[in-house]
Amino acid sequence: MKVIGLLGGMSWESTDYYYQQLNRGVRERLGGLHSAKILLHSVDFAEIEALQENGAWEEAGKYLGQRARQLELGGADCVLICTNTMHRVYPDVQDSVGIPVLHIADGTADALERAGIEKVALLGTRYTMEQAFYRDRLTARGLEVLVPEPEERARVHKIIYHELCLGQVLDSSRDTYLRIVESLAVRGAEAVILGCTEIGLLIDEHTSPLPVFDTTLIHVQSALDWALRA
Repeated sequence: MKVIGLLGGMSWESTDYYYQQLNRGVRERLGGLHSAKILLHSVDFAEIEALQENGAWEEAGKYLGQRARQLELGGADCVLICTNTMHRVYPDVQDSVGIPVLHIADGTADALERAGIEKVALLGTRYTMEQAFYRDRLTARGLEVLVPEPEERARVHKIIYHELCLGQVLDSSRDTYLRIVESLAVRGAEAVILGCTEIGLLIDEHTSPLPVFDTTLIHVQSALDWALRA
C-alpha cells in the first residue's frame, strides 16, 4: 500500500471526510484491521480564502506547492489537493513535487464517461463555476458543462463559505440547492457534479433530482485505486 499525502484544511470539514472515507475504503477492500497510510498537511483556510478573494493565485500556488513538497519529503507517494477550488493552482503544485498529484476532475470525468453522461451540471464555489480551470478539464473529455445562473451561483457560493465550511448544514440551504439542481435539469443536465468538497455534506443521491457525482468520494476512490494497485 502506498502512502497518500493529503493537502487539506480547505476546509477541515471536508478534509475530515477525506480521512474517514480513505480509511473506510481500505477496510472495505482489504478487510481486517487494515487502514489507510496517510500523511496530512492541514493549512489555515483563512489564509487561503484571503488569497482567493484577492485573486492572488500565483502566491497561493507557491504556498500549496511548498506544502506538497513537505508531504513528499515526509514520505508521501502521491498528493491529493483536498478541495476542488484550489485545483486552480494544480500545475504549480504538480511542478513542485516529483510524485503524482491526482487531479480531482480526472476521476470525475472517468466516472461520467462510464455512466454515459454527456451534459452535466456543475456546482461549486464561484471560482470553480466561473473560471475555466475546472470546466476546461471536463470539456476536454467531450463533456458539456452547465453552471447555474449568476444569482444562483452567488447563493451556492455563499452557502459554501458561510455555512458548510463552518460545519452548518441547514435544511433551508438544502432546499435552495435542490431548486437550483432542478433548474439545471430543465436546461438539459443529465447529472450534477458536487464540485466542492463540502457540498456532499448537504445533498446526495438520495435527495437530488439528478444523479449525483460527488467529487470527494470519486477522488477518494481514485486515490485508493492508485495506492492499492499491485
